[in-house]
Amino acid sequence: MTPTEIFSIAGMITIPMWILMILLPKWKVTKFLIDYKVIPLVLSLMYAIYILKAIQIGGMMDFGSLTSVMKLFTEENAVLAGWIHYLAFDLIVGMWMLDQNKKLKIHQFIMAPCLFATFMFGPLGFLVFMIIKTIKQK
Repeated sequence: MTPTEIFSIAGMITIPMWILMILLPKWKVTKFLIDYKVIPLVLSLMYAIYILKAIQIGGMMDFGSLTSVMKLFTEENAVLAGWIHYLAFDLIVGMWMLDQNKKLKIHQFIMAPCLFATFMFGPLGFLVFMIIKTIKQK
């Protein structure tokens, strides 16, 4: 498969998981997928393959400067690995947020925007959730 096809597949398996987490977080299928981290594990396998390909092509990666990191993102396999990295970690954060909410009991109308923000903007959604969590715990 080409990197373009893998990019599409990664999105196609990630988006439905986010939809389930936002709209049906208590459904048994959603809970199973969250409990066993099914989609993040699949993404992690994809990441491993493409990060190894990137290293084979470009050698060991240098994260020591912005210039070095920018250079990494000129190699197709490294960019794909980076994108899958974002998809996997944002999804894990969203799953963690739902897990935290089992105790917090934040209404789904509040959780849904937090999850959507995490899906779209990663750390921003996490930040909003943490603010709400802190308020809820006081």
